[in-house]
Amino acid sequence: MRRLPPLSGTIRQDIELSFFSAIIFALSGTLIISGYDLGTTLLYNDLHKYGLLYLGVSFVAVLILQDTYFYFTHRMFHHPKLFKWTHYGHHRSGEPTPWSSFAFDPPEAIAQALFFGVIVFIIPLHFITLIAVLMVMTIWAVVNHLGFEVFPSSFKSHWLGKWFISATHHSIHHRQYRLHYGLYFTFWDILLGTQDPNYENGYCYQGMIETEGETRIR
Repeated sequence: MRRLPPLSGTIRQDIELSFFSAIIFALSGTLIISGYDLGTTLLYNDLHKYGLLYLGVSFVAVLILQDTYFYFTHRMFHHPKLFKWTHYGHHRSGEPTPWSSFAFDPPEAIAQALFFGVIVFIIPLHFITLIAVLMVMTIWAVVNHLGFEVFPSSFKSHWLGKWFISATHHSIHHRQYRLHYGLYFTFWDILLGTQDPNYENGYCYQGMIETEGETRIR
């Protein structure tokens, strides 16, 4: 799936950006914990306060809300007037690698960390739910930047699999900036016309060519 091997220089740049992104997310976490200690957030630690059903429902709800937030901010960062200072760093390496998973320019890192800094004031969340979402976000981001597919080839056309983003789905975004902006799910791409029409039918990387600086499908 990967066309070119990653370069050590771009990996180093991705690690540097990821380091600063980690600091920004850590600061966001510090503010969240401080808010909890002050009693200003809706975080809770009693499993019986809202019940186990709510635990699962709130987990799914936060994933959907985060995916929605990510889609629209991600698409906004690709605007020509914003791209160079908000999102260029993530695409600097060209082909995605695990090191580019959290290689965000500071404005984008702040925007993504802000989601968690706000959601804890809007929706009651158990600490388990918050930690689970953070773990899913981290694992999903790394898997989708591996540069190779971990799911079977039939996954993207399966009735369930077609709604989830995979490494193949996200690699297309790194090659065609105007497609595939989601984080976990494909429904915003499908609804708003940013889904590659050839994706579910079997994407052929051999058919990709570079035309006028923009990757297109043959």
